[in-house]
Amino acid sequence: MGRYYLALAISLLVPAICFAGTLSGVVVGIKDGDTIYLLTPDRQKKEVRFNAIDAPEKAQPFYNKSQQSLSNLCAGKDATVNTYGLDKYGRTLGDVFCQGKSANVHQVENGYAWVYRQYSNDANLIALEAAARSKGIGLWNDPSPIPPWDFRHGKRPETFEQTQARVKASANSAEGFSCGSKRYCRQMVSCEEARFYLKQCGLHKLDKDGDGVPCEVLCGG
Repeated sequence: MGRYYLALAISLLVPAICFAGTLSGVVVGIKDGDTIYLLTPDRQKKEVRFNAIDAPEKAQPFYNKSQQSLSNLCAGKDATVNTYGLDKYGRTLGDVFCQGKSANVHQVENGYAWVYRQYSNDANLIALEAAARSKGIGLWNDPSPIPPWDFRHGKRPETFEQTQARVKASANSAEGFSCGSKRYCRQMVSCEEARFYLKQCGLHKLDKDGDGVPCEVLCGG
């Protein structure tokens, strides 16, 4: 086990950043699922951002559970950090070990963080992520979780209405319907086609009385 963590500490390096040293202290705060506050023996409070992983942002699903998972392992515990300098926000970047257990590994294997692929291709972490995904644990319980790096660039989950519209459009398209080729009820061959033109194509003239039912002769409104 010791050899594994030594290999992990080496392999989790961010490209072009070299191992800088070691910090030790007590974890006095859990900022989120990949950042802690460490109080060193000389009473310095260090903000430590985990290397190689990325946990859900505050506005994302599973943010609180990711934070709680890390808190269960590290809050109030002695910790050691293999450091790799500072990130662009001035935080210490490192691999964190709470009472000898890798917190980086803990978050990934329990489904509360992604492997940060932009900065790591560590095979062990990637395998742990794949295992968590296959089990559907943690954030992988969501059928389509959005990685934090995409979320920070504005990507958002599809709303229920958007999903329904996309599914309907896809199903109707598969039946051969398409907007633009027909304009009147007399051209429709089925109620399903008339509904497609009303809902998907916005051809409101098919619903003369505004009751939501197009082409009453076909749809029996």
